Amino acid sequence: MIAWVLDGPDANYTRAAAWTGEAKRAILETYTKEHSAEYQSQALIDLARKMGGQVKDFDAVDSVVIHASHHTHVIGTGAGDPEDGPEGEPRDARPFDHVHLRRRSRTRRGTACVPMRRSAAAPDTVALLHKISTVEDPKWTERYHHTDPNQRAFGGRVVITMKDGTVLQDELAVADAHPAGARPFARENYINKFNILTEDIVTNSERIRFLDTVQKLPDLSAGELGELHVTLNAAALDFAARDDRGIF
Repeated sequence: MIAWVLDGPDANYTRAAAWTGEAKRAILETYTKEHSAEYQSQALIDLARKMGGQVKDFDAVDSVVIHASHHTHVIGTGAGDPEDGPEGEPRDARPFDHVHLRRRSRTRRGTACVPMRRSAAAPDTVALLHKISTVEDPKWTERYHHTDPNQRAFGGRVVITMKDGTVLQDELAVADAHPAGARPFARENYINKFNILTEDIVTNSERIRFLDTVQKLPDLSAGELGELHVTLNAAALDFAARDDRGIF
């Protein structure tokens, strides 16, 4: 179906399938998003939380340079976006599952190297965002594409230069929630994330029902697979507030 939609009825896509008993490669190379942001910003967000505590006065920051992979750079200042210049108002919010490393991003989730303690549209935050730039580092591009999952990394190095010449720098290869990270996600973390994302739009009884069902997945019968869904609480949805800007 996907091949037909993408390339028409004559499309032919070939993909590898795991043999019986073979490790589920794709699942084992799937990484958790602790933050609602594009995956290659996950480690940088964790690094921002660490480095942010070392900056006592954000007005004293002269520049913040993120050294990262090509993929991270092209969603940062390497995008060449004409709206990404030093003048004008902050950009509108980006798609929900992406945080773009732009100096003037106005997403609620902030950027990969600025801990958002206040509104991202606040003047002091916007001024700080203007000081952020990204550059591609071949080292991080190579690790991004590394064939060994143990060497593959989506992080980078952040260099903060203060107006007095002081330099703070640090790097992080994998996000804290990564299996090789500082705080690998465990079952309780997934449950907590689910509860946060469904707060106010799913009833408590529905959340409990779904969590109970999904945690019994290996033992579910074919007839019970239909229970692997979440029913939204219609009373909590304000359909009158919808607009035509799209699903994000």
